[in-house]
Amino acid sequence: MKIAVVGTGYVGLVTGTCLAETGNTVTCVDINEEKVKMMQAFKLPIYEPGLDLLFHRNIEQGRLKFTTNLADAISDAQIIYLALPTPPDGDGAADLSYVLGAAKDIAKLIKEYKVIVTKSTVPVGTADKVIKVFKDNTSVEVDVVSNPEFLREGVAVEDFMKPDRVVVGTESVRAQKLMAELYGPYVRQGNPIIFMDARSSELTKYAANSFLATKITFMNEIANLCELVGADVDAVRKGIGSDDRIGKRFLFPGVGYGGSCFPKDVQALAHSARENKYDFKILESVMEVNDIQRKVLVEKMRKYYDGQLKGKKIAIWGLAFKPETDDIREAPALYIIEELLKDGAIISAFDPEAMSNVKKVVGDKIHFGDNQYDILKDADALVIVTEWSVFRTPDFDRVGTLLKSKVIFDGRNLYDLQKMIDCGYYYNSIGRKTISI
Repeated sequence: MKIAVVGTGYVGLVTGTCLAETGNTVTCVDINEEKVKMMQAFKLPIYEPGLDLLFHRNIEQGRLKFTTNLADAISDAQIIYLALPTPPDGDGAADLSYVLGAAKDIAKLIKEYKVIVTKSTVPVGTADKVIKVFKDNTSVEVDVVSNPEFLREGVAVEDFMKPDRVVVGTESVRAQKLMAELYGPYVRQGNPIIFMDARSSELTKYAANSFLATKITFMNEIANLCELVGADVDAVRKGIGSDDRIGKRFLFPGVGYGGSCFPKDVQALAHSARENKYDFKILESVMEVNDIQRKVLVEKMRKYYDGQLKGKKIAIWGLAFKPETDDIREAPALYIIEELLKDGAIISAFDPEAMSNVKKVVGDKIHFGDNQYDILKDADALVIVTEWSVFRTPDFDRVGTLLKSKVIFDGRNLYDLQKMIDCGYYYNSIGRKTISI
């Protein structure tokens, strides 16, 4: 098939590249000329494991192209994806201006039937708004389809190529047939393409992410309670995770959720509930708890240093909101850095992929290291924020030699408590007993 993808952000680029991988001809369009030139020169603007191979292969074989010309991109496309940002505004509502603006531009250009696919995460009722835009601006027949993405950063290529399910929101038989043909190669193992109405499809995306955010937040609450009552959250996690009704995933406590999806989607769903005069108490609590959890390590440090963090040198391992990505949107590390700077701490940080993005935010307010060890020299404490694999089995003797004091605050529970005792560390983690030197 011939496909156009409008928007080359994280979702658009992964979608376009993976669609090209199964033989489709895909043109990705973006208004950012510098970014388009970069991709035309075989350079990826994001870090995502496995994407570079497919990206280069499909450009070389002529199936994947990039342009700033919308008319050229959509002229012969059977299916046009809208993969545009929907950032939250002041009250948490999703900003649809990019989606609706692109729809209007497309409507003025098309001359034959197209399937318009909203791939962006959008509030319930967005498909209806997109349909109205086309009705107001063209007499050409279109079908508007809601097709939410369920891509996990760090494994997005695998998620697209082998999805758990594909959700398609449309009641058009013609559009269903095209979407079934398009996604057929990705579900050969039997995972379903679930067809439903557009509104249900739109809500499915928000419901899924909000449920997972709630699950994470519940475990963070359990972890906080564990510390007060003397229980071990790792034991509790294993005890409840073995229950099939609950499952093992998303039960690891930490310093709160972040990223491009969970914070924005929870806010948007809560806003939608308020708009419809429904008091969605759980989601309001989830957001409140997550705001607190982002700073739990700072509170631990304030307590340890008796509120005197000024002049303390703090080394931070991990800046991205999760491992295997350079995405720092709503990353807990940013909130931790902000609080530590307020307290007068001196910060050195290392992350395998996200440092350049953080530099754009904090500038020269903190120091960035070339590796995980060089930031430790004479630091008063090491703080672990992101669970990159490279941090899981460090040289503890080297770490202890470099640090001024053998003190670790671990927001991801990476290390065995007995190991910390044997190595002689003060070790403060989440929902477990604190190891004192």
